[in-house]
Amino acid sequence: MFLLPVMLLLFSGGSAEVVDDFINKCPQYFMDKITPKILSGNQYKEICQTLGNITYYATLYDTDNKIPVYSAYNLAARVQCVRLNNWLIEPQLDNFQGNNMERQNKRILLNQASDKDYEKSGYDRGHLAPVYHAASQECAGATFTLTNAAPQLGSFNKKWYHEVEKNMASTVTNQCLRDTAHIVTGVVPGTNIIANRVRVPSHFWSAYCCKNQANQRISGGVIGENSQNSTIAQKTVKDLETDLKTRYSVTGSFYLFDNNCRDATYVPVKP
Repeated sequence: MFLLPVMLLLFSGGSAEVVDDFINKCPQYFMDKITPKILSGNQYKEICQTLGNITYYATLYDTDNKIPVYSAYNLAARVQCVRLNNWLIEPQLDNFQGNNMERQNKRILLNQASDKDYEKSGYDRGHLAPVYHAASQECAGATFTLTNAAPQLGSFNKKWYHEVEKNMASTVTNQCLRDTAHIVTGVVPGTNIIANRVRVPSHFWSAYCCKNQANQRISGGVIGENSQNSTIAQKTVKDLETDLKTRYSVTGSFYLFDNNCRDATYVPVKP
């Protein structure tokens, strides 16, 4: 049993590098160095989320819908952190100089969400890589980037925190061999839009894969509708992939992990 998820944070005052290939720049956040195959196209930008020249996790960002597709991270030790709520943006996505995560400072953003987009929208800025999985206070602050957030109803945000973030941490703590757990958390674009710019997800989902104490692969996943009175459905990775492939309307290849995780022993995300 190990301490618990170190989430991989994002950029808070450090830098976040928009890259051509995750595997060349930050492969450590992907099980067996295999990135999820979900969506492809010029609108999707790969970001190695870096703080103080240390990379903490990876995000695939959708510049058309202005929400992340997913954030991928590892799990290690977790600490109690203070939520600072200082939301930042990624200058590189809008061709501003410098690769430091910064405040918007009156700049016009064309390729990413702004803090103002969420004002009076009725939606929270829902983290994909969460504060609850942070390994340090600095790490927690780094999760507050709008490239790591998507519009989430307040009631569902609370349910996601209690039933997914906390239970994922518990599952990994109790079931996974230290430093072997990988998590991918993402969203499915819905039909609603806030501020005429930012797509509201219809669903949030998350999946993990790791090795247990017997050095065997285990995995599991969850998905929930971004709505009032939503329920969180437990799924195997294989079933979650099948579900998501339909929701994303993908006709070709689709996967979150390789076959070693897809066919691993199923362990539900639970306390």
